[in-house]
Amino acid sequence: MAEEILDADLAIGAKWVVTVSGEVLENHAVIVSRGKIIDVLPKSAAAQRYRASTNVELEEHVLLPGLINLHTHAAMTLLRGYADDQPLMTWLEEYIWPVEKRALSKDFVFDGTLLGCAEMLAGGVTCFNDMYFYPSAAADAVRQSGMRANLGMVVMEFATSYASDAEHYLMKGLEARDGWKNHPLLTSSLAPHAPYTVSNRSFEQIVTYAEQLSLGIHLHLHETVDEIATSMEQFGKRPVQRLAELGVLGPGLIATHCVHLDEKEMDVLAGYGCHVAHCPTSNLKLASGIAPVHEMKRKGINVGIGTDGAASNNRLDVFSELRLAALLAKGSSGMADTMPASTALRMATLDAARAIGLDDRIGSIEVGKDADLTAVRISDPELLPCFDPVSHLVYVAGREHVTHTWVAGNLLYRKLPGQSGVYANIEPAQLQEIVSSWQARLARQH
Repeated sequence: MAEEILDADLAIGAKWVVTVSGEVLENHAVIVSRGKIIDVLPKSAAAQRYRASTNVELEEHVLLPGLINLHTHAAMTLLRGYADDQPLMTWLEEYIWPVEKRALSKDFVFDGTLLGCAEMLAGGVTCFNDMYFYPSAAADAVRQSGMRANLGMVVMEFATSYASDAEHYLMKGLEARDGWKNHPLLTSSLAPHAPYTVSNRSFEQIVTYAEQLSLGIHLHLHETVDEIATSMEQFGKRPVQRLAELGVLGPGLIATHCVHLDEKEMDVLAGYGCHVAHCPTSNLKLASGIAPVHEMKRKGINVGIGTDGAASNNRLDVFSELRLAALLAKGSSGMADTMPASTALRMATLDAARAIGLDDRIGSIEVGKDADLTAVRISDPELLPCFDPVSHLVYVAGREHVTHTWVAGNLLYRKLPGQSGVYANIEPAQLQEIVSSWQARLARQH
């Protein structure tokens, strides 16, 4: 008896399918229905078993899970190159905070976030973990783009045009969350900016809300030597110890940067099940240092990859971060086998998904998961020959080789050879208007 032919929405056949959770599959197809992966099987078998509404054949490509940017400030894409070659606190206090005081608004956040979404989609990023003001405006931009995002509700003590004090930030953030909490592609976290901008009382409130609402916490931590010195002066203890005593540490925490950790602090983070967002380019550009990722991973800390914002990177390019993270780990540890390509790729996919609590839905190519997928063409002379597609993804290929980006089975970005990329939901004219308008306004304030 002939096997029944099953209907599907999408069939993607690729030269290689990098599942991340398992082996690399050659000449396989990924079958998608209603936004979810329903099968992964050899292309020859797929042709006999499934009748798809849309068939995509990628004979020169690697198909991999969509990349996840574990830490960014997407709206700050409008500040790309605004204040370069400055140490962190000078960069913040003399450039970024003053321009935000003048320019920050719902329009700024919507436009900057949409511009960031376009950059990330073109670079194979399907999900990002954000932290910024006016999160409802960010949510509107993410919804337009079709991407997936975890939106952080910023909390700090000092006033901005968005909120007046920590309690006001919390109230506005939670109100904004009500507007997207049932959206299938949007999740939320509480985002106290950093230990040096949030009081003990505010951290205690944040912990209470996080427990009551089952929300994660996302903050900057141990980014610079000055941050630690300031904490010692104000509280008589380093930030990790302070946060542990306040109840902030736990499996719902994403601690960004963690450049300056001692052995004891790494043990503490590991013991609490905390996650770390590693942003190597931003840490180097701001001269913050090199995070001890080799030691963190050796102690069992889950580490993902982030870009930080375009104001301090200046790219939202996860492919660049993958390569740099792997090379820095090797150079700083003195061991070439530290952080192999497969580990680096996992940090930007399944490990990052785990950090934001979505590893049951995204981060790997598995039956039952959402079809967040990226295709990378490996056929240009500068990419050949290819002996190991995973190695190529980390050490050879770049975001310019991304040809397709799907989120929940929806094709959001496509680039044909010799042509500019095309977005499903973003018009080039809209991006051009955003850039020209804001550059003129911000240049007058520079």
